[in-house]
Amino acid sequence: MRDYKSLAHTRWDCKYHVVFIPKYRKKVVYGELRKHLGEMLHELASHRESKIEEGHLMGDHIHICISIPPKYAVSKVIGYIKGKSAIMIARQYGRKARNFKGERFWARGYFVSTVGLDEQMVREYIRAQDERDKYFDQINLSL
Repeated sequence: MRDYKSLAHTRWDCKYHVVFIPKYRKKVVYGELRKHLGEMLHELASHRESKIEEGHLMGDHIHICISIPPKYAVSKVIGYIKGKSAIMIARQYGRKARNFKGERFWARGYFVSTVGLDEQMVREYIRAQDERDKYFDQINLSL
């Protein structure tokens, strides 16, 4: 039996696979920033009554499986998370990193797909990002 959540007049289970990247796809999600970014994203999601079920931070992109109540638009929640996290990153790390122009840390767009009944498959895909990335790096080195 699925674990459905409730609002006043709604039973729901809305989960999305979301991927977004830093501006110019720079490999900047490392070190000190990586340690705090996960906590930051979880906190910002909770501000919109959402929950990050699964996540993986790569050097140049982020995968998350997020549960968003139907009363919020996916674009508004992701826009809020990206916008507020960019401001927080600029305040905490902006002085150390060069090339960050103001609070423009993330690229404008993002990828989103509904998880549906394939939630376990999506979670495994998100967890396996490190192995997949290493595989593609090996292919590129051999060319």
